[in-house]
Amino acid sequence: MPLLRLAYSALFLIALTAVYVAWSQVGGQAHLDLLPWFVKLGLGAAMAFAIVRATASAVSGERAWNGQTVKWLGLTLALAVACGLATSYAHMYLEESDEPDQEAQPAISALVDSNGTSRNPREWM
Repeated sequence: MPLLRLAYSALFLIALTAVYVAWSQVGGQAHLDLLPWFVKLGLGAAMAFAIVRATASAVSGERAWNGQTVKWLGLTLALAVACGLATSYAHMYLEESDEPDQEAQPAISALVDSNGTSRNPREWM
């Protein structure tokens, strides 16, 4: 049994790496970088844990595809959808647009002399 625990621990670390690599490849590293750290940590660790539990359920049962394995596989797929939704949220709401803002335009002012006529400021220099 201690050897099986070691194997599950190694599987968790491999699954954790695989989840983050796949998430950055599918969703885009730029979008993944915009997400808060606790979202990435929570979803990634939960998905790796679900992968390990699905494997443990497959090993412990008489048949590999039993009810527990299907349950953990379904949770893994649900977490993958949650990762996709988080990436989509980052794309839609957290990403900076390349379009210049209207408020960022400098204000153009004209000089008005005592007579009330406006003059070009470059003429004064």
